[in-house]
Amino acid sequence: MRATLMWTVNDFPAYSMLSRWSTQGKLACPVCMDGNKAFTLKNGGKNSWFDSHHRFLPHNQAFRKSKNGFTKDKVVKDDPPPILTGEEIFCWVHNFPRVVNGPVSKLPGYGDRHNWIKRSIFWDLPYWKDNLLRHNLDVMHIEKKLFDNVFNTVMKVKKKTKDNDKARRDLAIICQHSDLELIEHDNGKTTKPKANYCFSSNEAKKVCEWIKELKMLGMKNHDCHVFMECLLPFAFSSLPDFVWKPLTELSQFFKGLCSNTLREDELIKLGENIPFIICKLERIFPPVFFNSMEHLPVHLPYEAKLGGPIQYRWMYPFERMMGDYKHTVKNKARVENISQRNEAARLNDVVTTTLSISNQLGRPSGKPQTHWLSDVEKRYAHVHILINCNEVKPYIDAFLHYNSINEEDPASQARIHGESPEWFRAYATNEANGVTDPNLISLAWGPESKGFTRGGEDDFYGVIQHIFELQYHKFPHKIALFYCRWFDPRQNRGTKVHPHYDIVDIKMNRKYDLYDPFIIAQKARQVYYVPYPEMRRDKCGWCAVIQTKPRGRVEVDDVDENIPYQNEDMTHVEQLNEIEEMDGLHDETNTDEEADLMST
Repeated sequence: MRATLMWTVNDFPAYSMLSRWSTQGKLACPVCMDGNKAFTLKNGGKNSWFDSHHRFLPHNQAFRKSKNGFTKDKVVKDDPPPILTGEEIFCWVHNFPRVVNGPVSKLPGYGDRHNWIKRSIFWDLPYWKDNLLRHNLDVMHIEKKLFDNVFNTVMKVKKKTKDNDKARRDLAIICQHSDLELIEHDNGKTTKPKANYCFSSNEAKKVCEWIKELKMLGMKNHDCHVFMECLLPFAFSSLPDFVWKPLTELSQFFKGLCSNTLREDELIKLGENIPFIICKLERIFPPVFFNSMEHLPVHLPYEAKLGGPIQYRWMYPFERMMGDYKHTVKNKARVENISQRNEAARLNDVVTTTLSISNQLGRPSGKPQTHWLSDVEKRYAHVHILINCNEVKPYIDAFLHYNSINEEDPASQARIHGESPEWFRAYATNEANGVTDPNLISLAWGPESKGFTRGGEDDFYGVIQHIFELQYHKFPHKIALFYCRWFDPRQNRGTKVHPHYDIVDIKMNRKYDLYDPFIIAQKARQVYYVPYPEMRRDKCGWCAVIQTKPRGRVEVDDVDENIPYQNEDMTHVEQLNEIEEMDGLHDETNTDEEADLMST
């Protein structure tokens, strides 16, 4: 048996150790390579990729010609740097000394024309130069570092914000944002104008209280991952539109990229959108904000097209495995003696019957209680089961055709609920009609009046009040139904959907008028409702809807449910082209603060 090395999965510093292309300095990007456009800031002393993303935009894009929004008096005409093939890179490095050859001095041109330290031993593999993707950019760490920069800057976290005094001095040199430049007064003091992309102290305190209510204190990598993709648009919703929209688009970029299932056409649009999003952020944040972590997302959709879904190429499973190992080791001086643990997989009870409504994942939990259904509950529950059973659908269609009923007509719903159960029972139990499936015949007789309650893909949102298990005569399995209290689905009255970002808001005190409380368990999707931070007074009483994966059950055989948050499928990606109007970056509603000239 032979094995081949497909690619490496590692964080960004380890990328350097494995590929031998240094991820430090102005040539840190291992995809752009010598095509990097980074530069060193005069005051901050850091490398910045500010204004390096216009070349990824179409030639007719307005940002390319903007002389005031980015670097002073600069028009970008460059094309994006070509991505070198494995054969081209091998021709570049094949004469370099190998890693195993011992320490060597810096190669000629290092840090200027290239960032090669040595030749990686992987190039000795005969097929390595033919691999399309050799080393993966780790989405987990890139997303985490980018989130840290955004969060710390917007929240003005001391010693972590990118909007410090040195950043303002570099801003005055590079950009035409005179309203944010430091102001020196006659008394020798210097003040820093308050930027409208940052919260005031009072606003930041309210967001912290909101985060505390969500129990997301001490956020680690996965907490930042969830916050970035789910909560960031709501936490920062009180920022001006020209700040909030690019941040929301950045959130949705990562949410789409990290989906369980990727589609090539949507990845192409993500690849076209992300340079545009970063350029919109470059209009707002100072140059020091844009380090290599803000640049690398430009290349993530391309790598996703080559390598496939992110869950096979990020560091979450490996870091969690190492965390488990660290907790099991007894003698820290002999960490190699970690014993491998065989954890028993928790499997779902998957019911396999001839009826689709019984093929439900999961098992009931909690102590059951007997609940006697009222006539109304029994009739509506039975009709809901019938119209959601794939095997019964042909009979329902026959009922509609036989009685000339238009299913789309709201007035016909009363006839469907009132007449279809009796019609189906009479048809299925009549031997002349040839219905021989005993499960269908059992279903036709209707449920027993006694049910069991446990606890208390339309645009309907609600809260589960009861979970019923209905037992049909001679039917081998119980059928699970959720008894829900629905919110008002009417647009702009009980439900609001953002036209561009598919953000759904629910008015929590508005209820659905009609009596239709049941939903079959297989049709339900779990969500949670998040209130807006206190400063959004216009959102008082409204909650944002966030889809989540159910916890405590296994999605697929032999796969643990303790996996990173991901959407099941990519949502439709809108082509971004809207440029928000900016009146200025100075927040005149808040007091400017005194500059700390010793800040870093």
